[in-house]
Amino acid sequence: MKIICVGRNYSAHIDELQSPRPESPVIFMKPDSAILPSKTPFYLPEFSKNIHHEVELIVKISKPGKFIQQEFANRYYQEIGLGIDFTARDVQNDLIAKGLPWELCKGFDGSAVIGDFVDKEQFTSVQDINFSLKKNGETIQQANSSMMLWKIDELISYVSQFFTLKKGDILFTGTPEGVSAVQSNDKIEGFIDDQKLVSVSIK
Repeated sequence: MKIICVGRNYSAHIDELQSPRPESPVIFMKPDSAILPSKTPFYLPEFSKNIHHEVELIVKISKPGKFIQQEFANRYYQEIGLGIDFTARDVQNDLIAKGLPWELCKGFDGSAVIGDFVDKEQFTSVQDINFSLKKNGETIQQANSSMMLWKIDELISYVSQFFTLKKGDILFTGTPEGVSAVQSNDKIEGFIDDQKLVSVSIK
């Protein structure tokens, strides 16, 4: 199982982090050890003082594929859900400044929260999905999949040029603006429309 992630896929998030806008999707990976087991709290790691939440639409790959054409990408997934990409922002900023890879700030234990999935057929279009994140009851991230720079089918096609996709692989599609630090005793909850699909307590 692979966890494939997309960075800088929403313009407003690019702006809030003052990052350059990419010319093609920014791809990075998380190991399977990054998955936070269901109903398990997220424990703040000692190596960072600035852990950010990043809510994302996620896609579960349903069958193997390589060199997938964009017009056929919709055949390779049936379920869409919500995930949280926890990011050690202070570590990331240091790595970026040195031109180094992101694994330490993105792939650490517990950094990939995979929530529940729903059948994509419940949506009129996967390019029109509303999702949001609440922290302690307050909505702090909200967006629509139409705001992605690269849409889901584009991402699947692009990623499959480099990696063979296998059944069960998870694609994190990028986070919108509104990321912020989490603190001990915070509770974060993610929603597609009004349906809660992920919930995590911070310790």
